[in-house]
Amino acid sequence: MGKLGFTVVHGGNIVTPRGFTAGGLHCGLKNTNRNDIGAIRCEVEATAAAVYTTNVFQAAPLKVTRESLTNGRLQAIVVNSGNANACTGQQGEQDAYAMRSAAARELGVAESNVAVASTGVIGEHLKMDCVLGGISSLPERMSEANDGAEQFSQAILTTDLVKKEACVSVEVDGVTVHIAGAAKGSGMIHPNMATMLAFITCDAVIGQTALHQLLKEATDTSFNMITVDGDTSTNDMLIAMASGLAGNSELNAEHPDWGAFAEAFTYICRELAKAIARDGEGATKLVEVSVSGAVSDASAQAIAKTVIGSSLVKSAVFGADANWGRIIAAVGRAGEPVNPDTVDIRLGDIVVLSQSSPVAFDEAEALSYLRGDMVQIIVDLHHGNGMATAWGCDLTYDYVRINAAYRT
Repeated sequence: MGKLGFTVVHGGNIVTPRGFTAGGLHCGLKNTNRNDIGAIRCEVEATAAAVYTTNVFQAAPLKVTRESLTNGRLQAIVVNSGNANACTGQQGEQDAYAMRSAAARELGVAESNVAVASTGVIGEHLKMDCVLGGISSLPERMSEANDGAEQFSQAILTTDLVKKEACVSVEVDGVTVHIAGAAKGSGMIHPNMATMLAFITCDAVIGQTALHQLLKEATDTSFNMITVDGDTSTNDMLIAMASGLAGNSELNAEHPDWGAFAEAFTYICRELAKAIARDGEGATKLVEVSVSGAVSDASAQAIAKTVIGSSLVKSAVFGADANWGRIIAAVGRAGEPVNPDTVDIRLGDIVVLSQSSPVAFDEAEALSYLRGDMVQIIVDLHHGNGMATAWGCDLTYDYVRINAAYRT
């Protein structure tokens, strides 16, 4: 048991919670032989909740999933990669509905209990012959074994270099409950909410209102606190499904084990979010910006996201240049209250600014630190009690190379 009241399950995945199977395969949407369609199925109707991108241009699958989630229940999710089915007009909506209908038929669940998600190139119609052929082959690929989760995790990737998974267990009413997640995302990452696809499975008994509220709160301190390039996608979606097969008494904010469960749930969101930031397109390192001493948590969040999203800060980190001037400039343009005479900045343990005055530091030590695969930037404003942490990555030549030819 960890000090926060839950246990990290190494090797756990989205089929570890009771009642879930998953699978994936290559149907022909990608030019390579990598998986490009997958599904998660729950053996019972699951309590479900979701949050979506705030981009004005929302992809067709989001409309279909919102419709399915009207009653707060889901039993399956079908996902394709390689094509976002975004900005595709009426045909795109018809294709998303056709995906939902085919998945319901092949997976043996009600059409209204199926969510649809897509990710990939914007503005191109889906190759529906490939999609429908792939969905028809999914049932034989669905498995409660780890390989099912592996095939699903591979099916949702686009420019990602690695899959993103996390799993924990937590005691509720003396019963072991599992929470797990899988996510994709490496570019067009500036969630609000959010710039990626993520799927959380859980076997706890939890009310839909409580699950939705927890999902929103966890999102605000995890997925909404990462950025890779400041661009918010048209297809972002985070879906949580709870099978209820653990058999605990229903969780809500009044339950004596709610604190531990909420902490475990938030941990999954945070680990997936950090994995997305670490796998940012072209990234060589994870960057963590912690802000304290702000006038409020919301103010600290705004400042942390401004620093983590600064192209100049990201470029300096890539070059291992301890240029704290980039950092304080970002703090000052965040539009939040700051006393210009009381700011401290550290790079890891290296103090570079104290009470807004430069501090002599060992350049060689700073260079060595910034060459690591994780860089922490700590900003203390000494102006209040607000605090927040944001995550991102460095800006590299490879980011331009990847996105200069994303379609071709």
